[in-house]
Amino acid sequence: MKKIAVLLLVFTSVISNAQQAENIIIITTDGLRWQELFKGMDSSIANNRKFNQGDSTYIFKKYWSDDVKERREKLMPFMWSLVASKGQIYGNRNYNNKVNNANPHWFSYPGYSEIMTGYADPAINSNEYKPNPHVTVLEFLNQQPKFKGKVAAFGAWEAFDRILNEKRSGIPVASAYDKIGGNKPTAQQKLINDMLADSYKPWHTDECLDVFTHYEALEELKTNKPKVLYIAYGETDEWAHGGQYRSYLDAAHQVDAWIKQIWDFVQNDPQYKNKTALVFTTDHGRGDKIKAEWTSHGSAIQDASEIWFAAMGTGITAKGEIKTEGQFYQEQFAQTIAKLLGYTFKANHPIAKEITEVLK
Repeated sequence: MKKIAVLLLVFTSVISNAQQAENIIIITTDGLRWQELFKGMDSSIANNRKFNQGDSTYIFKKYWSDDVKERREKLMPFMWSLVASKGQIYGNRNYNNKVNNANPHWFSYPGYSEIMTGYADPAINSNEYKPNPHVTVLEFLNQQPKFKGKVAAFGAWEAFDRILNEKRSGIPVASAYDKIGGNKPTAQQKLINDMLADSYKPWHTDECLDVFTHYEALEELKTNKPKVLYIAYGETDEWAHGGQYRSYLDAAHQVDAWIKQIWDFVQNDPQYKNKTALVFTTDHGRGDKIKAEWTSHGSAIQDASEIWFAAMGTGITAKGEIKTEGQFYQEQFAQTIAKLLGYTFKANHPIAKEITEVLK
């Protein structure tokens, strides 16, 4: 009897440790540097008149502290409170914990494709690249009976239709100025559509302001209850390209607040509460060695392959900020996402191995 009891205890422990998520939310914010995530506002950029838009007082009051931990908490309070206490955060190179693009290009389409396909295809070398020839983990999950018709994606940038190959995959992708809700939008969806059409368009029709992408995705969560949801914010990259450090910081701060809003909803909804994993990352890094290059990225910009990722929720042990030496790659994210849901991602192209540390 004692042996049986011990075996039952061990078996129960294995089941508990192997708990899998029933839902997953994947969030990206374009081109957010690991330097700001882990160290907060960079005073050398904030003090540069070329980048502070004449309002360094505002930036320092809102985001500055002499203490690096307080500084990063000011910028991204949700990340450094709940995610840091309940999840895992990778990519602080001050501890030689490194996350990089595996693709050689270090800009958006190749980065997002690498995240979603698990394959750093060097042939994907343009932001104008054709519809993705490779199957994404979203498409793979949508092929599984459990998730069929319960996968959705929302992106601020128009290219997500191609990156996720909306036509082939059958996954609804609302990108840039696409209307949502089909022929029968809810009152909230109709309002979002009307506001989107009438909104300020700083990047013409290529990319909308993140606020629209966020509320489109939040309404999807509330009305259609997807089991797999992807949200791609873009302003962190756009404001950085424009050299507008204040707006870059504000965009990062806002994304952090939106993730909190999403997580608060998830943890108060019976379908999602304690059944959902969340993965948060970026498509590429930015320059650092020469401060003027923080605005740019690509293979010509030193260190622009340096990225980060975070995960929390069901199936993810609380480890906090990872301070051990390690090297991880963006191409590992897709299989990690599949494994969190209890699947092995398979396709007719190479797929990198999952990050086992996340699943332990």
